[in-house]
Amino acid sequence: MTFKLKSMPYAISVLAATGALASMSPAMAQEAPAQAQPIQRVVVTGSLISRADTETPTPVQVLTAADIQKSGKTSVAELLVDLAANGAGTLGTGFSGAFANGASGISLRGLTVGATLVLIDGHRMAPYPLSDDSQRSFVDVSSIPFDAIDSIEVLKSGASSLYGSDAIAGVINIKLKKNLTGTRLSAEYGDTEHGGGKTRRGSFSTGIGDLDADGYNAFITTEWRMQDPIMVADRDSYGWANRDWTGRGGNNLTLGLPTSLNNFLTAASTPYLFNTAGAGGASNAANFQFLDPSCNYTLYRAGGCTVRDTVTYIQPPTRNVNVMIGMTKKLTEDWEIAFKGSMFKRDSKNNRGVPYTYSPESFAGNTTLVNGVLTGGVNAIPSTLFAPGATVGRGVTNNLGGAASLYGYIPGAAPERTTDNSSTSTRFSVDLTGSAYGWDVNASAGATRVKTKAEYSGYINRVALYNAINAGVWDVRGGNAQELVDQVAPYFRNTLESTLNYADLVGSRELMQLGAGPLAVAAGVHWHERKQNAPPSSLTANGLVASTSAFTIGDETNTAAFAELRATPIKDLEVTLAGRYDHYDTYGNSFTPSAGFIWRPTQQIGVRGNFARGFRAPNPAEVGNAGSFFTFNAIDDPIRCAQGGGTETTIPAGTVPTSCGINPPYVQTTSSDLSPEKSKSYTFGVIIEPVRGLNMSLDYYNIKINNLIVTRAGNDPSFVPDWVRGAPVPVQIATGNGDETVLGTPAVGPILYAASPYINAGSTKTHGIEADVRYRWRLPNELGAITANLSAAHTFGYETEVAGVSYQLAGTQGPSSVGGATGNPKNRAQFTIGYNRGPFDATATVNYTSGFSTIDPALGATDCASTALDVGGRTYFRRLVQPDYYCNVSSFTTTNLNLQYKLSDNLTLRAAILNLFDKEPPYDVATYGNANAQTSYNASLHQAGAIGRFYSLGLNYTF
Repeated sequence: MTFKLKSMPYAISVLAATGALASMSPAMAQEAPAQAQPIQRVVVTGSLISRADTETPTPVQVLTAADIQKSGKTSVAELLVDLAANGAGTLGTGFSGAFANGASGISLRGLTVGATLVLIDGHRMAPYPLSDDSQRSFVDVSSIPFDAIDSIEVLKSGASSLYGSDAIAGVINIKLKKNLTGTRLSAEYGDTEHGGGKTRRGSFSTGIGDLDADGYNAFITTEWRMQDPIMVADRDSYGWANRDWTGRGGNNLTLGLPTSLNNFLTAASTPYLFNTAGAGGASNAANFQFLDPSCNYTLYRAGGCTVRDTVTYIQPPTRNVNVMIGMTKKLTEDWEIAFKGSMFKRDSKNNRGVPYTYSPESFAGNTTLVNGVLTGGVNAIPSTLFAPGATVGRGVTNNLGGAASLYGYIPGAAPERTTDNSSTSTRFSVDLTGSAYGWDVNASAGATRVKTKAEYSGYINRVALYNAINAGVWDVRGGNAQELVDQVAPYFRNTLESTLNYADLVGSRELMQLGAGPLAVAAGVHWHERKQNAPPSSLTANGLVASTSAFTIGDETNTAAFAELRATPIKDLEVTLAGRYDHYDTYGNSFTPSAGFIWRPTQQIGVRGNFARGFRAPNPAEVGNAGSFFTFNAIDDPIRCAQGGGTETTIPAGTVPTSCGINPPYVQTTSSDLSPEKSKSYTFGVIIEPVRGLNMSLDYYNIKINNLIVTRAGNDPSFVPDWVRGAPVPVQIATGNGDETVLGTPAVGPILYAASPYINAGSTKTHGIEADVRYRWRLPNELGAITANLSAAHTFGYETEVAGVSYQLAGTQGPSSVGGATGNPKNRAQFTIGYNRGPFDATATVNYTSGFSTIDPALGATDCASTALDVGGRTYFRRLVQPDYYCNVSSFTTTNLNLQYKLSDNLTLRAAILNLFDKEPPYDVATYGNANAQTSYNASLHQAGAIGRFYSLGLNYTF
């Protein structure tokens, strides 16, 4: 058959008529092997039985080592985040406030990282010891090196019937290299156009032995990668990284700038004292005593003593060192044994911004959670005021006529809540494969561990600080001895560990002829033991400093038996049945069946479908000895700010301004009687191959999860927080005369926390379509070949129901209490076009994410008048009307270009430009999933825009 170029647009138009191009995602269609090639049987993720083709009843996307290399990316996390099937709840390294700081996770279908099972070579891996949102277990994909990967298979269907818990939304199976011969060296250097983010990567791989000729193969592969940080200061000339919103209809949130939002009292570039009882309040220069000549009242009020954030990361610094060894030995003609050992180490550093400030009037204390017992107000300081004439640390005296508050940044302290994170993943596995008595047998065992060492800084021991000030040994202006600084702002460490050991035994064979083909069966057993030991740090447990990371101490043991049947009852119809029985010592038993089919009435058309039940067992973070402290939105204190924060010029009398628009802390507590989440899912699709080289597929998916395990805050509309308050202490209170305030003692103290337990509540249902178009065209006269792939996903609906109330979240910011308010776009797509001729190869990739509303209906919002505050907890438009422009997040499209040229048989030159057209990220005022309030973009979906145009150049040498 002669294939003409015009057939491509024609075929796409036919697919578009079915709605495919409006909503696509990668499928599995691949070119059939040439007749001259021997038929090879492979086991595809989602099945235990080998097959001659890769078309299965469930959609599977395959990324080969060549695809990975041509992406131009430098890490697995960067690669997988662009999957069209990746959605709400995805976790990236740009979210510095994430509980799982430093790690990256994938959220297929937008059902969170906890519903996507990540396998290594088809087996489970120990999850990251810091759970996402302190709850969801996941495998950190940022620690897996490029050069160790042979392929990545993405199963986009529920698969608990074969793989057990967590495979509700799908499975990502990362297949590492099995054998290697020869030696390969590679080096790469990259840099951003706008500063920061230099990346260096090098790798070395070598292997000996031919498995067929020598009976063995042994190899080692190593990789080193270092990425410099990108600071907020590197991008603060852009609106999405700038605190001054006055030109955009909002407030000026520049640090150190006195405004009505902070009662014209805020920490500035130099410390100062303020007379809390002085006439005229902040409007009277006589009430201020500046402690450094670089700032005075006139400069301060004019914005001359502001602070530029030069410490916060848009992209944190990272360093990876990875080593993997493997050996395969043929035992007999039918049996072989393979061993792999790996050590993947990732170092990263992050923080939440400039150092902490002094406490002007009092300190409400810290909250501790020890063995389920909550205690608030630990190490509280009722008054931090300084009497007239009193010493304020070393060399400073209160020369004002009344009790004074101290404002300023604490000198010598590291940036706020800094975490220096070193995570080492180790994995040892052995696989024995062979044939006996007509059965293909695979026996495997493995030991995996993730050990994270966290070094904390930028936390303040307030008791030590004010003891040192009152004793006259601490200079509030700076220049303190390091020993004293270490007492006030201690450096402390913690070790967190997660282990998972497993054993699997699987056998498969053809039993008999049934109908038009063989009846094949596979059966197996599985065991794993998982332990998570992530205790709270010592200084957090005793309340000397604020909470660092979530803590989890617990374990689980799972035993399971499973089976799969595959038959061809009539010609061209394949049917599969599978089921799995699991026993967990944490809650009991689960049985999960599945059924699927694929029917090919002609060589050009196929129809497939799948139904599956799934489950997710409660994990140690939900039922063990665990807890965390979190915030996600902003509220007005129902007592201390009962009338709201007022207007730009007037604050209601009796209002405590510092209690308006606050991010209230919640304490996450566990529940021992949780039931597992259970799901039902089905897919139905068509596969079309009208001509050679053109493959198209369109699949509808529908997943419903019942018995959702969620925290009550932000998820249960009937939840009314039981606020625990500190003791009433003196604070600035509005007089009702404009924005004037005076020092007084309110009737109740400030909010310390509210407990938010895990509950089984309601359901989530998501449904949509995913499609894939793959085209390969060989140009005449040996002019080369063109390949084009288009994958995309469209979400019809994402409905959450809790306590009988249902919310449609597709195309909104919701669920904002999950994963940093990543947003829930309806459409994602990826288009790749490549050209190859001889030694030259060029690939361009376009990634598209549709826009979405900043409203989160699950929070009860019906309009976007204040989504920045209500959803994201940001005060960009506090006391103002939020402009309509910020009701929606705009769509985002980036283009990546990768070029390769083979200079010789051994040497290949590579060059790439990521974000070729230097697209900036769109504004997302309702997310808190980024660096801090200075950044108003979505780091999970639009991080490429914040990085900007990125160039890289590399060389590969093989011999």
